[in-house]
Amino acid sequence: MAGPHPAVAQVRLAVRECLCGPEIEPGDLVLAACSGGADSLALVAALAFEAPRLGLRAGGVTVDHGLQPGSARQAEAAAMAMAKLGLDPVQSVGAVVARPGTPGYPGPEGAARTARYQALERAADETGAVAILLAHTRDDQAETVLLGLARGSGTRSLAGMPERSGRCLRPLLSVSRAQTRAACAAQSLEPWDDPQNADPAFARARVRHRLMPALEAELGPGVARALARTARQLRADADYLDSQAKIAAERMPTGEPGLPLDVVAALPEAIRSRVLRDAAVAAGCPPGALTARHVAALDALVTGWRGQRWTDLPGGVRGMRRYGRLLLHQERRDQGDTDGPGDEAGWEGSDGRG
Repeated sequence: MAGPHPAVAQVRLAVRECLCGPEIEPGDLVLAACSGGADSLALVAALAFEAPRLGLRAGGVTVDHGLQPGSARQAEAAAMAMAKLGLDPVQSVGAVVARPGTPGYPGPEGAARTARYQALERAADETGAVAILLAHTRDDQAETVLLGLARGSGTRSLAGMPERSGRCLRPLLSVSRAQTRAACAAQSLEPWDDPQNADPAFARARVRHRLMPALEAELGPGVARALARTARQLRADADYLDSQAKIAAERMPTGEPGLPLDVVAALPEAIRSRVLRDAAVAAGCPPGALTARHVAALDALVTGWRGQRWTDLPGGVRGMRRYGRLLLHQERRDQGDTDGPGDEAGWEGSDGRG
């Protein structure tokens, strides 16, 4: 008896390994996020196949961002596809996407992403799900690394998307976009192609349709795989540096507001920049809008002070020196000081902003 198509088997294996993680136990409910595109349909089909064999319940959720004509119809179609594959419960939820001009606005892609994750978390809370599977692929990971590199981002950005982030799990980071499309074809699943994924107004679309093909034409095949491998290697470094920054922050003298300038200045640059970024986020800076440029401006107050009075950050946060300490507080309502969207892909990268 012939087994499943190789692409179907690869997607199922990736999902099975993810579902065997320590945070998931028999009887638990696991949701798959689905826009109706090839990546998420392949994910949903694999979850529907694997979950019962592991004693798990499989559900699904689709998010209507309300940003395109017909988005509600597409969300309904995605919900119907999940139900047809046997997922239960299935939810279609709306997302409230921030508009330009709102405080800390992170750009259109960042705003949609933030709203999407909030909607997914609400769905998990309402259903009692222990995990949400996202359909980011190896190609999405490669694009994320290139976007981070182009923006001059640090190690954390170049480390790409994590396999696990809270309840969100990404089982397909080792699977290519071509494999998810082949898996859909082998199972007679008809994916929806989001037109925004080909819209050159979005940086990720330009990377996908212009930059990646050019790199493969000049350097040969395997660029996406190599970039994804780089992300895995950098993630270990970023995790270690983040842990050291947390230890350094916990050792700071307490009792007064802000950070002691002399202690922060003595930290290695890789640790100091992380301490400053974490302090800015704690003060109210939206993480997706806080860029390396903002952190460098804070660092200049600590190590390169030449009489500058303060630096303004996203979210209306202001950093300034006072009495030997770096103070960060919300001074005013920011009207969108940002360098653009964050580093992560859409909820599945190849088919899911609408």
